[in-house]
Amino acid sequence: MYRIHRFSKLTGLSTHVIRAWERRYGLVTPVRGVNRYRLYTDEDVEFFRYLKSQVDQGMAIGELAELGRETLQEEAQRLSVETHREPPPSERLVFELTQALQENDRAVFERKMNGALAVIPFEEALHRFLLPLQERVGQLWHDGIIGVGQEHYASSQIKQKIFSAMNQFRTSDEGPIVVIACPGNEWHEIAAMTAAYICRARGCRVQYLGANLPIPELATYCDRIRPTCVLLSVTIMESSDDARRLAEGLAAQILPVSSVGVGGQGIQAHAEVFLQKNIIVFQDLKALDSFVFSLTH
Repeated sequence: MYRIHRFSKLTGLSTHVIRAWERRYGLVTPVRGVNRYRLYTDEDVEFFRYLKSQVDQGMAIGELAELGRETLQEEAQRLSVETHREPPPSERLVFELTQALQENDRAVFERKMNGALAVIPFEEALHRFLLPLQERVGQLWHDGIIGVGQEHYASSQIKQKIFSAMNQFRTSDEGPIVVIACPGNEWHEIAAMTAAYICRARGCRVQYLGANLPIPELATYCDRIRPTCVLLSVTIMESSDDARRLAEGLAAQILPVSSVGVGGQGIQAHAEVFLQKNIIVFQDLKALDSFVFSLTH
């Protein structure tokens, strides 16, 4: 959540213009903090960036406002999906964070991470340094440069940030229900949590079930709530036989209830196995984003 001066810097609009658009046209309704300060969300940042881009192209804000806030927000989201480009990673920040991690300097690690998150919209921060950091930490562990404890600490910090960001969204009784989990024996859940954040940011009602959920248990859960879609993240797939068993289990137990999508590094080499069972395969986050947009529009 951003106070108005930070919101101004993130959107490129003056505080005077932001207040005017809020007062005259009702284009945003900021949350009020306990001290009555206006607080704006990442969704508000994306929306006002879109409005500014339209005004810069010659549209009058009054003409835009006549289209209605809901229509404008849908168009802003559509354009965001169509023109989505993952921003380049903040390599220096990732280096400084991993350096602090190797030196077991918790204070520096958390100060640098929290400082960056304070000035970058969360979804942008995911692509710029949180996900690259997780990948780098995994490589350092694989190479024996850091220990399991350090890897778990970094992963825990990243997961806390994602959960915190998801908790800032307003609760809604509308939107498609999306169940997100990792299948049995899959313990790496940051990719699944990232998918949960994207779905929540796009207006889905997300039910995140976490790591290591056997397919029969997932099927029982889905049979009760009848979700619009089930999404699974798989980081490691030991063999093609494992892929086939997972695909067959999903096709037999989940597809009769809901559509199913899978993604993650463990899926990519076995994509055809899942596609043959009418299971959606996501090659990357952009593909997931486009799919979620189709669910909500």
